[in-house]
Amino acid sequence: MQRRQFLATPLALFPAALPGAAPRIDWSRLSLLTDEIARSPEEAIAFAHQYNVQWVELRGVPGQRANYWEMEPDALRAAVQTFRDARLKVSFLNTSMLKYDLPGSTPELRGTPTPEALERRRKSGEARFANRMEELRKAIRAAHAFEVDKIRVFTFTRTAQPLDLLPRVAEILEPMTRLAESEGVQLLVENEGSCNVCHCHELAALCKLVPSKAFGINWDPVNEMNRQGKPFPEGYALLPKARLHNVQMKARALVIGPDLLDWAAIFRAIENDGYTGKIGLETHVFDGTLIEKSHLCMAKLKELLA
Repeated sequence: MQRRQFLATPLALFPAALPGAAPRIDWSRLSLLTDEIARSPEEAIAFAHQYNVQWVELRGVPGQRANYWEMEPDALRAAVQTFRDARLKVSFLNTSMLKYDLPGSTPELRGTPTPEALERRRKSGEARFANRMEELRKAIRAAHAFEVDKIRVFTFTRTAQPLDLLPRVAEILEPMTRLAESEGVQLLVENEGSCNVCHCHELAALCKLVPSKAFGINWDPVNEMNRQGKPFPEGYALLPKARLHNVQMKARALVIGPDLLDWAAIFRAIENDGYTGKIGLETHVFDGTLIEKSHLCMAKLKELLA
């Protein structure tokens, strides 16, 4: 489909929500994770323009070994200007904060790592844990530069009894959320299969332990499916809806399978519950067809949002 044809079609199909109605999940609320749709920043911008998408999520710089949230001031200013010139706005800043072994915990690990590998993990986790507030300050600096108020965090490498560790995770998050609140940003915890919060009931449990208004949820239903969870409708029913501030989807549950989710039903449910955030596409395909699958996802989303 030519870009002119595409632009002529979806805007007519996505009417604005009626006054007083639940906010509509429409094309204007779609956001694209740039390093999942392209192999360079220029390609990511072109992809967004091709589909008339106004929002992007940022994580790694496409095609580079660099992360937007860790950029030094000069590189950060240049990146900000690039997106401004492209008339793209940033909806969510994905970081890897707290996605490592919590010192003193016993993480679940695949296989049998060598003693040398375990020692490297231990040292890496200890170093990042000691530096966690500086990492947060760096992420907040990037968030301010990109004019985005939502930053992703995790809950450390999963242990055998993750619920037992959540009070300690909440204790660690408390000063982080205080700093976030003072800086006008929110920390959104992502449910991730390799971390202590994966299932929706774990998300709900952590939210009870971290009552700060600067703390919320980035919900990725597929991540729960990686641990045989049932994220919708069973899991979703457990979530504190007022704490849900970002939703992400993957190609696996949208167009590839075998674990397809009923995204039309999910959109209706979050609309009815007053969700006002964005829907982020994180294609997440590793067989060499990432870009092809990203285009397939956009075609499916056009169908769903019509």
